[in-house]
Amino acid sequence: MRIHREGRGSIFVAINSFIILNLLSYIFIDNRYWWVQLVLLIGSTSIVGLIVSFFRIPNRELLQGDNLVLAPCDGKVVVIEVVEPDEYFSDRRIQVSIFMSVLNVHVNRNPIEGNVVYSQYHKGEHLVAWHPKSSTANERHTVVYKHKNGREVLAKQIAGALANRIVNYLTVGKMARQSEEMGFIKFGSRVDLLLPLDAKIKVKLGDKAKSGITTIAEWE
Repeated sequence: MRIHREGRGSIFVAINSFIILNLLSYIFIDNRYWWVQLVLLIGSTSIVGLIVSFFRIPNRELLQGDNLVLAPCDGKVVVIEVVEPDEYFSDRRIQVSIFMSVLNVHVNRNPIEGNVVYSQYHKGEHLVAWHPKSSTANERHTVVYKHKNGREVLAKQIAGALANRIVNYLTVGKMARQSEEMGFIKFGSRVDLLLPLDAKIKVKLGDKAKSGITTIAEWE
């Protein structure tokens, strides 16, 4: 397991806060109230551990398949429906949304290999990720990949109530490799995929997806 580079600053702040908090509790809290010191130690240790886990990158054998659309993130499949896109596309698409909890791996990966033909950041709100308007109202970054077969796939990183930064490494004109890093959402929250109507969906609502491993859809 490795720690993602996006976590270095947050982990540094968390560890230093842990040291300062527990040092102050040792200096200023009377030993008769040792249980208060213990509660602070356990609580701060848990918070540091949780923050470190946000930025973990587990060792995985990542898949690649020219006819596969792979999960862009870890999490739970919460939406599978045909939608009228609000961005880039003018025709209907199949939307598959994956919600990331605070316990999930937060690195985002390219679902397919293709040329990046669109990359756009949008400022927005921080509604909870399951809010119906989060896809269009929240802070988000949208990328569209064009596969060599001509099909296009849209991936939208969406911030939630806790997420405080969306990172995306893709620029227009770049050739994205399947399962390589697309970006990172600090502390949440979901990724939407918009797929062609002829894509054969291979997941169902409630499924647990793993980035670069779970097949979301297939095409000819």
